[in-house]
Amino acid sequence: MDMELTYIYHSGFALSGDGFTVIMDYYRDSEDRQAQADLNRLMDGTFSNQEAGMPEGTVHSELLRRPGKLYVLASHFHPDHFNKEVLQWREQRPDIIYIFSKDILRHRRAQKEDAVWLKKGEEYKDETLSVRAFGSTDVGVSFLLQASGKKIFHAGDLNNWHWMDESTEAEWKGAEKNFLHELDDLYAYTPEVDVAMFPVDPRLGKEYMRGAGQFVTKIKTHIFVPMHFTPEYAKANAFRDFAEAHGVRFVSLTHRGQKIEIE
Repeated sequence: MDMELTYIYHSGFALSGDGFTVIMDYYRDSEDRQAQADLNRLMDGTFSNQEAGMPEGTVHSELLRRPGKLYVLASHFHPDHFNKEVLQWREQRPDIIYIFSKDILRHRRAQKEDAVWLKKGEEYKDETLSVRAFGSTDVGVSFLLQASGKKIFHAGDLNNWHWMDESTEAEWKGAEKNFLHELDDLYAYTPEVDVAMFPVDPRLGKEYMRGAGQFVTKIKTHIFVPMHFTPEYAKANAFRDFAEAHGVRFVSLTHRGQKIEIE
């Protein structure tokens, strides 16, 4: 069976296959009308409290009700990647398998018994899914999922966060060196992925696509899906030309809840 990827919001996605669903880095549901205003304030530092949000959208209406195994992944504790609401989903789905980065535990956002905890180099594996943690250039981890014969990479906050427009040359080159080191580690394990969800964040300035470009140049990527761009769809989708020039199928995102077939 082919798999399906659903764009939920921001860096949140769901991977659906035969008998399983994986929800990654859930922040808010796809039809939460308050999500954008809250995210804007979160990103500019004027808002720190994590609200549960409105349970409206594809997660609550569809994915939590989907039969089969349900996994929930969170790459790190930042509130735009980890919403404690996900722990309440056990009331509806007591069979959920939570797979979280260990920094979430260190920051006391959840209890030890709540989840399987991974740091870089560690792996969760069962008969349906394997999840291996790779590094980040911010906090937490990135995830490589393997399911139904496919390799799916979710970057979390792994990116070339150079902030070139406001950093010294030494600062941005240092950030870039750290990023390229993490790419080398991923390449050593797998030089090729079927799908990559990766930040294309316009806040970085004129070189905002630099990290994404370095990723697809280093890692052979069959399908690239931008994330962490909210709400700048056009700027995220501007990466299409570079991606396609490197033989990558680029998915232009246009709306929350968008579904992408993975053949």
